[in-house]
Amino acid sequence: MRIALGIEYDGRPFCGWQSQPSRCGIQDALESAIGAVAGEAITLNAAGRTDQGVHASNQVAHFETRATRPLSAWVRGVNAQLPDAIAIRWAREVPDEFHARFSARLRTYHYLLLNRPERPALLAGRVGWCHRPLDVEAMRAAAQLLVGEHDFSSFRSSECQAKSPVKTMSRVSIDADGALLALTFAASAFLHHMVRNIVGALVMVGKGAHAPPWVGDLLALRDRTHGPATFMPDGLYLSGIAYDQRFGLPPTESVHPWKS
Repeated sequence: MRIALGIEYDGRPFCGWQSQPSRCGIQDALESAIGAVAGEAITLNAAGRTDQGVHASNQVAHFETRATRPLSAWVRGVNAQLPDAIAIRWAREVPDEFHARFSARLRTYHYLLLNRPERPALLAGRVGWCHRPLDVEAMRAAAQLLVGEHDFSSFRSSECQAKSPVKTMSRVSIDADGALLALTFAASAFLHHMVRNIVGALVMVGKGAHAPPWVGDLLALRDRTHGPATFMPDGLYLSGIAYDQRFGLPPTESVHPWKS
């Protein structure tokens, strides 16, 4: 039996999604909790591997099991075994052809950025922060240069293992709600640190350090050494994974993490 799960988590207490020998990964905590309910060892496959400090409001993963349990057991039963920073939102039985990673058609990330002089306290670790006033309209103009198929080498981590730096970005948008900016990025797939590196570039434009066309120039250079530093992970959320309707999964895309 193959089971798909919708998962949310606060990435701060963990070393990222992927299982580690020290058992510090989100995957480690989930596999242990699911295994306790299943009564057997479990291996999870996720739609995306988030880094240390990165959160998720709509991660999707699947596992195989010989155990027969009601779907509620994969939600409430597993949640009872999990640390407070991780929760299962839903569970569905899926056909063997479903794969959380390879069946995904679109992935959506949100970056929540607090733009005010004072550092966050209540939202510390949950939002990024820029103390200098940002020109949101300039950032929006720069963001539109990223839409479409591009070589994103200038926004790619040196540790990225993707076979190709060419990705298709279907949406980049920036919404403002007072001092909180919600940056949305949707693509079929992302490179390692790609969103955080893009956020860093957009913030540079917002500060007035570069004009909007600079982001297009970075794309054309295809050279990470010309880009800005990788922005903090605090405000980054994996917030949506889209699949074909035939798999019968609940809606897995949110407006942004606090409106899901």
